[in-house]
Amino acid sequence: MSLIVQKFGGSSVANPERVFNVAGIVTDTYKAGHSVIVVVSAQGDTTDELIEKAAEINPNPSKREMDMLLATGEQISISLLAMAIEKLGYPVVSLTGWQAGMQTDSHSGNARIKRIDTERLSVELDKRNIVIVAGFQGINRFDDITTLGRGGSDTSAVALAAACHADLCEIYTDVDGVYTADPRIVPNAKKLDDISFDEMLELASLGANVLHNRSVEMAKKYNVNLCVRSSLTRAPGTVVKEENTVEKMLVRGVTRDNDVARIALTDIEDTPGKAFRIFSLLAKNNINVDLIIQSIGRENVKDISFTVSRGNLALALEKIQENKDSIGYGDLTYNDNISKVSIVGAGMVTNPGVAAQMFEALYDAHINIHMIATSEIKVSVLIDEENAEKAVRVIHDKFIPA
Repeated sequence: MSLIVQKFGGSSVANPERVFNVAGIVTDTYKAGHSVIVVVSAQGDTTDELIEKAAEINPNPSKREMDMLLATGEQISISLLAMAIEKLGYPVVSLTGWQAGMQTDSHSGNARIKRIDTERLSVELDKRNIVIVAGFQGINRFDDITTLGRGGSDTSAVALAAACHADLCEIYTDVDGVYTADPRIVPNAKKLDDISFDEMLELASLGANVLHNRSVEMAKKYNVNLCVRSSLTRAPGTVVKEENTVEKMLVRGVTRDNDVARIALTDIEDTPGKAFRIFSLLAKNNINVDLIIQSIGRENVKDISFTVSRGNLALALEKIQENKDSIGYGDLTYNDNISKVSIVGAGMVTNPGVAAQMFEALYDAHINIHMIATSEIKVSVLIDEENAEKAVRVIHDKFIPA
């Protein structure tokens, strides 16, 4: 008997009508003879509302207590969905992350899954129960509830699929698959029938909000059969797999990421170890750095520019300024009104001139480029935020015409 893991996001269970719609999808899968594990996120805007409630009490609560609070959102979802399935007449049990054996490290707010004890899950599946698991959460070695951070329910679902050797992991969202661009920005964006793990990982890391990059990393590592599809239309989705179709589109997706801030340091002494001093300082403070540009150098000094997330900008500036003497720089400037626009496609490896075509599209649209970064399957540019949506449209038209 095959095992299918199905994950439903917050919008899929936002109200009673949608909860019963999800219950119908789950029970149809069960009726078809499959064992089913369901992973559910908190309903609609529940997580945001809980964060607001916390701020009313304490503007700076501990991460441990925030985990205690935020984990309740998923508990509400799993119990309501279980009640809906009960009402339809099917055997079901809801489990919190810790009841499902989700063991994590102790990084509250952004915990990593260490292992999953599948004993309870196996017992419930052997009883032919539909098992509903709270996504986004686990428990650490001190028996404290932890949450997995952004995209945590996707990660929970893929981890459960890997641990239980599921035949398929379906990620249900409010879109019917992975598109070549955000359809809200590019109305003629095309849905992809399939996409490789590497391409999906790049898209997820560069601002596409369909899947979280940690879940794609895990699916690739454990070779989980993954499919993204809509909970509203039940249309065929996009299969994420090791290799996509032989006839590859040159560019598979265009993304925009507004969560970017650029920091520039000028007149840094042109001696070994300066870059290490800057970026090791940021790493010690858990500040992730993305694009980096270093000038060739002039008169024994050089400039370094790099990007961080907007949420980390204040801390990065604070730490750099605190260590100005040891780093040794002239001026520190920043810009948080920028966006990163990227193209992704495995077909780019064997096709020279892709970057030039992208730059031509931006030139024709009179959009200035601040920074550029490339890899085998992506090209990213930093531009003014006000031009980001226009940039996505003109680049999409260049590579994927209507």
